[in-house]
Amino acid sequence: LKEAEELGFYFNVGPECEFFLFHTDEEGRPTTKTHEMAGYFDVAPIDLAENVRRDIVLNLEEMGFEIESSHHEIAPAQHEVDFQYEKGLKAADNILTFKMAVKSIAKQHGLHATFMPKPKAGVNGSGMHINMSLYHNGRNIFADSEDDNGLSKEAYYFIGGLMKHMKAITAIVNPLINSYKRLVPGYEAPVHIAWSAKNRSPLIRIPAAAGEGTRIELRSPDPAANPYLALAVCLGAGLEGIEQKLMPPTSVDCNIFEMSQEEKDARKIEEIPGTLLEAIEALEQDPLMEEILGEHVYHKYIEAKKEEWQSYRAQVTEWEISHYLNRY
Repeated sequence: LKEAEELGFYFNVGPECEFFLFHTDEEGRPTTKTHEMAGYFDVAPIDLAENVRRDIVLNLEEMGFEIESSHHEIAPAQHEVDFQYEKGLKAADNILTFKMAVKSIAKQHGLHATFMPKPKAGVNGSGMHINMSLYHNGRNIFADSEDDNGLSKEAYYFIGGLMKHMKAITAIVNPLINSYKRLVPGYEAPVHIAWSAKNRSPLIRIPAAAGEGTRIELRSPDPAANPYLALAVCLGAGLEGIEQKLMPPTSVDCNIFEMSQEEKDARKIEEIPGTLLEAIEALEQDPLMEEILGEHVYHKYIEAKKEEWQSYRAQVTEWEISHYLNRY
């Protein structure tokens, strides 16, 4: 943030946080059970948790949050609350406060709120889309009404910086082994390093809002991410893009999931890491990430995540038992 200020910029961030509300067992421990079968934007009586969500919103508003929207998400028991953008550090504070408030209020209703990215197989996972813009002298410098996409050259460079470092950034914005169960084709989560102003399948989307509402939406992060680290690496990569004038490749304005591998190869469309280990290896190969996070945090983070991966590797899962025990 200090580096951005030295360049005359301040960073605005608007997060879109998704979460699940599940029942607890007789001893108050969380489960993945729910009675409801509601879907996207359903309301009561189908949405059984509408009152819980209203309570969350009213409490947050009393705490000074400006809530822009709240609604049921695609999966049963899944919800989203969006709050107004704030300057970088305040936005990170708000994300942590929001998660604590949601968990506390859910508990008062006898429910467990989880920000685990993929608590159930076969349904959409929870993301935390991050909407970003840079301001200079009170003006959104990402906006340019004369451009076909409404974007300034700084916006394009910022996208270029994000795309250049996206594989390493993934280790920070998708920090759990479970994060990568969400990042698979078929569940609306992006896996391809591309951008578009006309399609939702790429990693980076330019929402329709123009002028002062112009922003870059990064769609891969999930709510398990440490918001301070996540926003730091996104801003740092974007600023490098501006400083080095990194133009991104041409936008991909069709559904990438419907493209053949040959088409993706021809357009040099790469994928983000498929596992936490791959993401950590990409992080280890990106010196800018060490510069942004600082030597101590960078190395300790890598060390902790490698330990997490080794612990996971040693587990024998129900999937393995059901697939292999009878067969071999």
